[in-house]
Amino acid sequence: MTASGYILALDLGTTGNRAFVFDATGQIVSQAYRELTQHYPQPGWLEHDPIEIWRTTCEVMRSAIQQAKIHANQIQAIGLTVQRETCLVWNKTTGEPLHRAIVWQDRRTAAHCDDLKQQGYSAEIFERTGLVIDAYFSATKLSWLHQYVVKPSGIDAANVLAGTIDTWVLWNLTGGRIHATDDSNASRTMLYNLETRQWDAALLDLFQIPAHWLPRIQPSLSQFGTIDPGILGAAIPVTAILGDQQASLFGHGCDSPYRGAAHHSGLVKCTYGTGCFLVAHTGQEIVRSPQQMIATIAWTKADSEACGYALEGSMFTTGACIQWLRDGIQLIQSAAETEMLAQQVPDNGGVYFVPALSGLGAPHWDMTARGAFFGITGGAKRPHLVRSVLESIAFQVKEVVQAIQESGVSIDRLRVDGGACNNDFLMQFQADVLGIPVERPLVQETTVQGIAFAAGQTIGFGQDFQTSSRQVDRVFEPGSSSARAIKCFAIWQEAVNRAKHWERAKD
Repeated sequence: MTASGYILALDLGTTGNRAFVFDATGQIVSQAYRELTQHYPQPGWLEHDPIEIWRTTCEVMRSAIQQAKIHANQIQAIGLTVQRETCLVWNKTTGEPLHRAIVWQDRRTAAHCDDLKQQGYSAEIFERTGLVIDAYFSATKLSWLHQYVVKPSGIDAANVLAGTIDTWVLWNLTGGRIHATDDSNASRTMLYNLETRQWDAALLDLFQIPAHWLPRIQPSLSQFGTIDPGILGAAIPVTAILGDQQASLFGHGCDSPYRGAAHHSGLVKCTYGTGCFLVAHTGQEIVRSPQQMIATIAWTKADSEACGYALEGSMFTTGACIQWLRDGIQLIQSAAETEMLAQQVPDNGGVYFVPALSGLGAPHWDMTARGAFFGITGGAKRPHLVRSVLESIAFQVKEVVQAIQESGVSIDRLRVDGGACNNDFLMQFQADVLGIPVERPLVQETTVQGIAFAAGQTIGFGQDFQTSSRQVDRVFEPGSSSARAIKCFAIWQEAVNRAKHWERAKD
């Protein structure tokens, strides 16, 4: 590999799109970011503008390349990682989206999901896909788009394409030539059979989604085609596509099944972003969790028949709670302020927060739960409320760690990344309530590192590219407050029970 080689990593997330340029040693040379507009047409609904997603993708790519002071033809490969489950439909002739993309947090199809459960489909869908029936996944969103957008529009169904954000961006990057996705993103749609690793015909029929709408499924680390040279000035190959949590898992080096401290330690990671996502690599084994953890694809490779599976606990609203404190009820002015406020008080003052702003994910999967503060008295002050929100993030992760352990996966160390892991109070409280060390990397851009490493691996970049940049910033050990934190966790669980089944699902 020559020193002039670079990798362009795209991380297209829920709140914004980012591009990073990595050099041949795995170091970040430059980066660019553009925020995405969040559209809330109705309570519980969330949409993104696909045109804005594509426009900002182009902007961040060009900006990152310009800042790196390189030419596009020096870029050896592009890696693409995206927010998962968000999906859309578009006209394959004109390239125009038929509707805004429906975001993973969107709850509009909760009633459809309830109907499917009542009709007895839960066990079959779990067996086929590894997923629980929930509005979180793409299938009911695509079904909604078919019923309420495509049919009323009168467009010929043969002229419709559908996909998740990776598929939409790849299609645009390649000038409409490539309509494809990878196994990791496909496995989040609730239309993908985990064992056959193909679209499941029975599920396509159940959700009334035409098979020809859906993209071709490729290995996550493979050649997806070259981008239109008119976009950046060079025909660069796209060599890896991963869902964002799978990319984070790859970036943490969690690339083999967990065997306990004697063999592999810490092969479980948790990302603290808009939501929290705890993922454990389970090797070539599909682990069926009775605790409603979901089985998913970690990644697949073009040069291997073997498939990497993972067990995941998805928590919908964690970092989004901090954003809500700032923008929704204006209790804080910045996310960084929460650490200082939480440390101003010795405890939560008896205040507990249930972060069900978009329902509850794992292990509850309750779409009708709603957020709530419990235990407020006249003595409760702003620091108590803020602290209770931070504690609720750690409590959610504790629930999922317990469920993963009960599924047979041993966890004796948790690797973390994401914006909220910069909060030392939260990380220490997390270690206290878990009773195990929490390891924070020096470079916390683990998701973009992961997709850069994957793209580089596909084209034969050396091992140094992956390992040289992974350093530990700090390990938070359980402290003297552990017993109190665990006691508070039990009280918080009671608060969660009271917030569940709050609102009946509506059409």
